[in-house]
Amino acid sequence: MALWRRSSSWLTSCSRAPAGIGGGNEAKVSPEVAPEDAAEQIHEEAEDEERWSRLLPELLTDIVRRVDAGAERWPPRRDVVACACVCRRWRDAAVAVVRPPLECGRITFPSSLKQPGPRDAPMHCFIRRNKSTSTFYLYLSLTQALTDKGKFLLAARRFRHGAHTEYIISYDSDDLYPGSNSGVGKLRSDFLGTKFVMYDNQKPYDGAKSLKSRSSRRFASKQISPHDSGDNLEVGQVSYRFNFLKSRGPRRMHCSIQCPVGQGTASDPSKEKPPSTSSSLSLKNKAPRWHDHLQCWCLNFHGRVTVASVKNFQLVAPAGTSDPWGVGDEETVILQFGKIEDDAFTMDFRHPLSAYQAFAICLTSFGTKLACE
Repeated sequence: MALWRRSSSWLTSCSRAPAGIGGGNEAKVSPEVAPEDAAEQIHEEAEDEERWSRLLPELLTDIVRRVDAGAERWPPRRDVVACACVCRRWRDAAVAVVRPPLECGRITFPSSLKQPGPRDAPMHCFIRRNKSTSTFYLYLSLTQALTDKGKFLLAARRFRHGAHTEYIISYDSDDLYPGSNSGVGKLRSDFLGTKFVMYDNQKPYDGAKSLKSRSSRRFASKQISPHDSGDNLEVGQVSYRFNFLKSRGPRRMHCSIQCPVGQGTASDPSKEKPPSTSSSLSLKNKAPRWHDHLQCWCLNFHGRVTVASVKNFQLVAPAGTSDPWGVGDEETVILQFGKIEDDAFTMDFRHPLSAYQAFAICLTSFGTKLACE
């Protein structure tokens, strides 16, 4: 079987929506393969990869550039990922052609989830919650509708460990357990659920071998863009202010997130120039106004939120903290999150936050916080 066809079929299977975490791949039974058949298959795949890698660099770059230009949205954008799956030379060409979200406003590779979002307009996403399994799924919106089929990006599951709660965040909707090979990071709360610490625990992995060893419903294959080594690195904090007087009002939250001031332009972190500096971005929730007629607190979500909820919020940068990133004034909303259905919420974010950071911040809003309300 040609490598291109194998990669494309795998991408088709991993583009389906997650079906939850019950069972996973542990329940699947694979047919036994004779050693000689396995060796022959590996040899054929190596020959296919060598054949594809013989294309002239100029021709290869032109092919990838044409595919990228003709696939501006998902699901057609999977063709760009398929190009990166062919072999190492094709991957390098795709990385050189595809621009990061900050420049093109699109998410293509897994590494895009940890790169700053677009500067000019927010990136529209939505989160679906499964209360029975304590799982949360992040999707990229494909249309102007509040919810649609969406493109699966990340998944998270909530675990309770003694006096604190943890959220395991993963690329794989079927692998949401501590120590997951597809883990992106985690979120840990204190006993009261008012203070959260965000960690980046992405570990290095070995290139194209992941595709041969395991196939599952993932955002995209791990062989596309290896990440830098990092094990439980603290990258942000979110805190909710206590309401000592028990006065009626919305939650008050404060975020401190590590964001690069000088960001590279490559789509693959292994190809990026290291950021010149990394600084802490401070964000606070935008104060809502009291509506006398409706008798409730209100924020202008520009039609992206339809249900009143204590979980709804907008984050802005306080005065004097936005200059390093060119965020703008206090009226520029960096992240907004709000309810549209019983278990569906919109999540819109922009530069300098990444999709992973925005998702982690929104996860802190779930759960009861009696001390803050």
